[in-house]
Amino acid sequence: MMGPKQEAQPALFYEFSLEDHVPQDHLLRSIDRFVDLSGIRAHLADFYSHTGRPSVDPELLIRMLLVGYCSGIRSERRLCEEVHLNLAYRWFCRLDLADRVPDHSTFSKNRHGRFRDSELLRHLFEMTVARCIEEGLVSGQRMAVDASLIEADANKQNSTPKEEWDASQIDPTHAPRAVREYLETLDEAAFGAASEVQPKFTSHSDPASQWTAARKGPAFFSYSDNYLIDTDHGIIVDVEATRSIRQAELGSTRTMLDRVKAKFDLHPERLIADTAYGTGPMLGWLVERKIAPHIPVLDKSGRNDGTWTRADFEWDAENNQYICPEGQTLKQFRRNYSDPNRGPTGKGVAKYRGLKHICQTCPSKQHCCPNMDFRSITREEHEDARQVARDIAKTRQYEVSMKLRKKVEMLFAHLKRILGLGRLRLRGPCGANDEFLLAATAQNLRKLAKILPAPQQPRKAL
Repeated sequence: MMGPKQEAQPALFYEFSLEDHVPQDHLLRSIDRFVDLSGIRAHLADFYSHTGRPSVDPELLIRMLLVGYCSGIRSERRLCEEVHLNLAYRWFCRLDLADRVPDHSTFSKNRHGRFRDSELLRHLFEMTVARCIEEGLVSGQRMAVDASLIEADANKQNSTPKEEWDASQIDPTHAPRAVREYLETLDEAAFGAASEVQPKFTSHSDPASQWTAARKGPAFFSYSDNYLIDTDHGIIVDVEATRSIRQAELGSTRTMLDRVKAKFDLHPERLIADTAYGTGPMLGWLVERKIAPHIPVLDKSGRNDGTWTRADFEWDAENNQYICPEGQTLKQFRRNYSDPNRGPTGKGVAKYRGLKHICQTCPSKQHCCPNMDFRSITREEHEDARQVARDIAKTRQYEVSMKLRKKVEMLFAHLKRILGLGRLRLRGPCGANDEFLLAATAQNLRKLAKILPAPQQPRKAL
């Protein structure tokens, strides 16, 4: 028999509990176990006035931001709508059915003010890392570093070629916020001071972003999202926003390693990275700090004409000389005084030369220096550290490290495909840093929820 037609009949009283309507296996239930925001009010106390109208609870704003980044909701307008409609989101944000959701403009006001002044998002991220360490997910023995390009909220149509760009002509008092941040970071190693080379184009709306064609396709404006992860469970232990150039990314690696050492007392036994991090100064910095560089060496000494390369010559450290395959020596100095032309070039490079009369009569001259009177070899300042990295590359542990390096690449894939952070929504270095910190926090919380899910409670019988 067909039942009666269902019609909505408003009742005078309802008995409703959000707790009963959020599934036990919901992602936010597992995440909620690891979100402790009890100290946020004390952290922000100095940034609120003691008089005036009471503000929106900062814990509510942070919980809403976490919902958005964990669920891939980038727009704050849409986030407010989703929290208003979704029961699980209301439960996570501690909102009852009748509680009002804050307006989207509240986020901008707090982000540009007290959140950045107090470095709240950095504090939130570090609390999440501390919880991962407490749960035993971080050992600090093996770490990996990498950077990924995130497209900036800028386009070429609103840009200026480098020949016409002059930062000294900008008036900060009438400039937008992103332009003022650009002027403030001109002397920072992560941005303006990373390189003296000016980008081909500079954006008017976000001049700190870098014009790049690193993806071998159409060029675009971008920032680099730098991750330092622990390879045990792929936990992000630090994150840094920089320009999308190698010098800035290398500098961020040093910054992140020093920061995790100071904050969490984590000192890795090895650092895993790709060839972009295999420069001499970077390898020397790691070896000096007793960190094994499991990194391919960035070596440009190879030759494409079939003649012997520097790797074919044996280095004699005791006598400060190279020995060629024919047994002859290449020395930096052959007299008791130093020839200024044979000293360091000023770029941390020394030259070693063979004797002209020996090279001219050598039977292997065609394999060594067919177009020169004598053979010369350059040796970089950090060649010893480069050799340490070459020796490590021959070990079994290095093969394991190259497989572990994929974990940081997977995190970037998850960042762009699942969390939807393929293009920034905020402008300026501070905007990029805020988005990267929130995304890394969301990724760590999702990882905690996956590895340590909430215990399932038996459902009540009806």
